Amino acid sequence: MPGYEADLPELVPVLSRGKHRNPRRGACFMELASYLAGERWSDHPACTHPLLAALARDVNDLTSDAARGQLAGLIPSVIGLTGDDLRIDARIALVCARMALPVVAASRQQVLAVSVLVCERVLGGLDGRMTEQSRAALASVPHAEQWARGFSRDVPITPKAFRQRAAPFTVHTAAEGIAQACIPHPDEMLRDLLVAAIGECAASGARHAGPGARRGTATAAAAGPVSAQLTG
Repeated sequence: MPGYEADLPELVPVLSRGKHRNPRRGACFMELASYLAGERWSDHPACTHPLLAALARDVNDLTSDAARGQLAGLIPSVIGLTGDDLRIDARIALVCARMALPVVAASRQQVLAVSVLVCERVLGGLDGRMTEQSRAALASVPHAEQWARGFSRDVPITPKAFRQRAAPFTVHTAAEGIAQACIPHPDEMLRDLLVAAIGECAASGARHAGPGARRGTATAAAAGPVSAQLTG
């Protein structure tokens, strides 16, 4: 439609870091999603799975100002994408950990290697099964894998602790690790991370016609004792 593209910047807030009180002050990825979904203005809208929304906020804030606008096209794809199945949380966290594992700093590799093992245990019903993608990701960081296997062997995992602490901690560590990694195009990889998480969420059958149930997620803690993210 003629003139539509020219008018768009006046109608849609520009993506920027952080929270905004209203659209006149700008918008982050999830605030604009809440607006497009017809919800109350919020960066924690009910229309998107809480863990996917947490990752979207991180990617929004960690992407450079020059590249952040390229995220806008992904916003419609997260609207209505939600669900309560713990496997959704596990698959989002797992794809983030696997993608970030080969490029992040060594200290984060240990944390993410634990995350890969924990997510696989959740998905496999704690029976030791592991996907080939995870085997390959861990094989790329053998020292971190060895440490992670020794660390996580006797660490118990509860569904509540995984959903509220371990999974959010994993996606935040992955996004932040990519943003700070010594790689040529971190902005592109951050976008790819979000695209992959959206794909995992959609593949898990998380599409929901109406607003999903809001579930709070704990703010990702600083990388201290990893076991604190797994139990409780």
